[in-house]
This record gives sequence, C-alpha cells and structure tokens, in this order.
Amino acid sequence: MTSPREALLPGTERALLHRVAVAQSEGRAPSLVGAVVRDGGMVWSGSRSGIGEGAPGADTQYRIGSLTKTFTAVLVMRLRDEGLLDLGDPLEGHLPGTGVGEATIAQLLSHTAGLAAESPAPWWERTPGSVRPELADVLGEHPRIHPAGRRHHYSNTGYALLGSLVEAVRRRPWEEVLRSEVLEPLGMGRTSCHPGAPHASGWAVHPWADAVMHEPAVDLGLMAPAGQLWSTAADLCRFAGFLAEGGERVLGAGSLREMRTSSAPAEPGDWDSTYGLGLQIVRRNGQTLVGHAGSLPGFVACLWADVQEGVAAVVLGNATSGPLPAVVAADLVHIVVDAEPRFPEPWRPMQEVDGGLLELTGAWYWGTSPFGLKLVADRGLELYPLSGPGRGSRFRARPDGSWRGLDGYFAGETLRAVHGPEGRLIHLDLGSFAFTREPYDPAGGVPGGVDARGWCAPPS
Repeated sequence: MTSPREALLPGTERALLHRVAVAQSEGRAPSLVGAVVRDGGMVWSGSRSGIGEGAPGADTQYRIGSLTKTFTAVLVMRLRDEGLLDLGDPLEGHLPGTGVGEATIAQLLSHTAGLAAESPAPWWERTPGSVRPELADVLGEHPRIHPAGRRHHYSNTGYALLGSLVEAVRRRPWEEVLRSEVLEPLGMGRTSCHPGAPHASGWAVHPWADAVMHEPAVDLGLMAPAGQLWSTAADLCRFAGFLAEGGERVLGAGSLREMRTSSAPAEPGDWDSTYGLGLQIVRRNGQTLVGHAGSLPGFVACLWADVQEGVAAVVLGNATSGPLPAVVAADLVHIVVDAEPRFPEPWRPMQEVDGGLLELTGAWYWGTSPFGLKLVADRGLELYPLSGPGRGSRFRARPDGSWRGLDGYFAGETLRAVHGPEGRLIHLDLGSFAFTREPYDPAGGVPGGVDARGWCAPPS
C-alpha cells in the first residue's frame, strides 16, 4: 500500500520528465522546471535546459508573475480573520480616495469589481514602478469600466489596490508583511521580491528563428502585489501544500476552502474556468484544479492543486511566450493521479453511536422523491437523492441540536428534526421542506396537507 509521501514509481517519474522535456522543446523555452507535490510534500522535480546557464533545479528562482496575487489574497484573508475588515466592506472605507466607488474587498479579490485590467500606458510589466508613484497613476482617470459585481473582468490594478490595503491596515510595506506573515512561517526562504542566486534570466524567443533576447526585470512599485515575486519550484510546492490543507500560523483550512470556492461567474463559453478569492479554479483532464498561472516578460509559471487527490504540480519557465505552463502543470497532476491513484482511507466504525441520531438515518421522502440520510463523523449528516440527480448536501451539527448545510443546494440552510408531543420523530424540516418517512405521510406535517382520500387510482 502506498504510504503518504512515498516516492513515485520510476515509470511515473519518467512520464513526468518526458512531459517537461516535450514542453521545453516544443515550446522553445530556454529552460523549464517541473515539480510535483503529493500529500503535502514535494516528491519529484525535473528540468530541461537549452542554454548555457546550467541546468536549473528546484531551488532556482524564476519570476512567477500573477501567482503573486494568491499571496496578496492570503494577506487580505488574514486581515479578515483577525476582524480588521470584512470582505463585504467597500474599499473606500479602508483606503479612501481611490475613486473605485462602492467596490468591495471581495469583488477586488474575485476580479468582479469592474476595474480596468491594466494601468494606463506605458505597459506596467516592462516599466519601473517609479513611472506610477501614486495610486492615481496606477488607476488612471477612469478606473471602472464595468458595474461592480456584474461580471468577471481580470484586473491587475485591483490587486495593486489590495496590496495598498494591506499596507494601510498593517502600517507596514506589503513586502515586509508578506515576508513575516506568510513566507517565513511556511519556510519559503527562496521567495522574494528581487532575485537571488541561483536564478534564471528572462528571455524572449524570436517567433521565426531560434534566437533569444534578454527581457528587462523591473521593480513594479505599487503594482508589485499583482506580479512582483520570484520563487522556486521547491518553495511553491510548500505553498501548494498550504493551499490544500491550510496552516494555523498563516491561514486556517476554513478560510482556504473559502478562497477555493467560486466567487465569480464563468465567462460565456468558458464554463471550465472560474475564480475564487485570489485563486483560479479550472476543470482539466476531468479534474478540478485550484491555483494560479502567471507571466511577466521573460517568465511563465503555474501552480495547480487537485485537493481531493492530494496532488499538485508547479511549472516554471523563462520565456515570454511559448510553453503553456497551465497546460503542462495540469498534465503533471493528471500523470500522477492516473498512474498512482490515491488509496482511500480505511473504513472504521464509529467510536460512539448516538441512538437519537441513528433514528434519523435511512430513507426519507420530499414529496414523492426518495432521499437517503446518513450519519457521518462528528454528529454530521449527509442527505442524498436515492434515484437520479437531485438536491443533496452535507450538514454539520450545531450545539442547539440542529444542523447547518455545508454544500450543495442546502448550503447554509438549517436542518431540524421535528418531534411530536410524545417525543416521536415526525418529520425533518429543511429550509421549509418537510421530509417524511413515507411519500406524503399524512402525519408528517406536509405543507398544504394531504388529500384525505389518500393514494388512489385515477378516475377512468
């Protein structure tokens, strides 16, 4: 049986390296690094290089572009969890004078605030931040181009605002807050705003010839929270483990689940891609992946994690265009999951069984539709349709004897067991729906009552 973080099989490792080699060759990347995480730890890394800078490794720094946004989002969620702000707060309440109106912090995190994608010319990714010394220079005269909350429109300037929000609340530079509150606790000592050896050089590859040109690596100033960071495959593997499991020194598992939940509508025609709070959510190879892609002139990057399977992958390259790290990283995850599927946890009986809860289990009917109700760990319940598609959810027990829906149609709704005067279980009340032991049970409190004639043959 495969134990946690056991080394990958040789055939799997060869398949991973082959995928990286094909991507580097066909994508004409000066170099490409890939790495895989399983159950929280890096279990493989490999690279290919076609330039004389030496073979890169898992400790070689690359610029990660918009992957930086996820780090900024973690900082904002920390402020929320400390009670220093609410995601529903308008940004103006914490950072006045920006001109973004009533756009909320949650909308900025999910790119639904209606802000422009880029700052005014010249293009911020190839010019120093000194060109934009104030937020007004970042936003321009007309920062909003869509009504807030109406659509997903990716905005680099929105994350510049979030970085400035962090600085305003913490009263320290964004870079300093990031280092002390995220990078150091996670042991990400090779992630920084400026490169440190060994690091890759950024290159542009000529589209019609095998020639290269150096790309500038500028300090982005106020735009840094949108794309400044440099990191390594090893460090990003640590970050991938954190995004899947959480870490109480940085951000709890509940807040990470919130970040991984879709907060933005998919663009028309792209139903396999949406956005959470600082995290992209995609469907690739039949799997749901969360993470982020990134690029800056000279560099491309991607981190994808399949939380359910406990597998993540990181891909870093040093070319302005060519290799598609989002595709390659998804393929690396798929190779591992397909070749070495995760063993399920062994079934174990409950340590303690509550007879009152056991009474709730079994078949229930909403109208004529059959449902099963199962008792799970920590006094939780799971409701699911017994035939065909339908409305189901998991429920967490509350101290008052009710349950709160965790997902699905009944997320956030309250489930209660309704008993009669003699203590007999009559029905379940779920957000005004009455679930009875028999279809339309006359004694089950069915809204609108039950016809006194009961079940009968239709008139001929």
